Amino acid sequence: MPDLIAYTDGACSGNPGPGGWGVLMQAREGAEVVKQRELQGGEAMTTNNRMELMAAISALESLSRPSALTIITDSAYVKNGVTEWIHNWKRRGWKTAGGPPVKNVELWQRLDAAQARHQVIWKWIKGHAGHEGNERADALARAGMAPFKP
Repeated sequence: MPDLIAYTDGACSGNPGPGGWGVLMQAREGAEVVKQRELQGGEAMTTNNRMELMAAISALESLSRPSALTIITDSAYVKNGVTEWIHNWKRRGWKTAGGPPVKNVELWQRLDAAQARHQVIWKWIKGHAGHEGNERADALARAGMAPFKP
C-alpha cells in the first residue's frame, strides 16, 4: 500500500485580506510518486491562520475512506494546535489557558472531526526553504487567493 502525504499551505494578502489555501496530495511507493492530486480554494476576507487550517481540513475531508497519512505543514500554529493545544482547549470547553474563547474555534472543531476518521502524523517544515512539496502547496494557495485579490 502506498504512503499518503499531504503538503498543506495557506496564504493571505494583508492579514486580514484575500486569502487562499493549497494542498498537494501524493501517494508514494518509496521515493516514487504513483498518484497525485492538487486542491485549492480561497476567500475574499480571511487570515493566514484560517487559510492554513482550511488547507489541512481540505486535505482530510478530501479522503473518501479512513486513511493513514502524513500532513506536512509550514504552520507551527496548525501543527502545535492539533498535536498539543487542542486537547486542553476541548477539556476547557474551547477556551484558552487564559480564559478567552479559542480563535477560529469552528475551524479547529472541523479539523478535529476531520482527523478523527484517519491516522494522521503531523510534521512541520520550514516554509519557503525550497522544499518541493511545500513550494507547490504555496503556489496552489496563491492560485486559490488570486480570484479574490483586487
